[in-house]
Amino acid sequence: MHPEKVAELIRAGLPGAIVEVRSDDQTHFSARIVCDDFVGKRSIARHQMVYRTLGERVGREIHALSIEALTPEEAGGTRRPA
Repeated sequence: MHPEKVAELIRAGLPGAIVEVRSDDQTHFSARIVCDDFVGKRSIARHQMVYRTLGERVGREIHALSIEALTPEEAGGTRRPA
């Protein structure tokens, strides 16, 4: 699977997220996701949110996924107005 396809799936499941996905081999991916929806959530909950966007592809087309899930403030930006 192409990294941009993975990014599109994450964006579809987390509207408004800023998503960057990289892969050297099209099966092992690293993703950096910045999303307001992560505010107030622990790391495990954030990762679960990302995994839900990818569904059954994880473990199939996506053999491994390294996730950096940040709020806009953690990423060095400011939160969007509500």
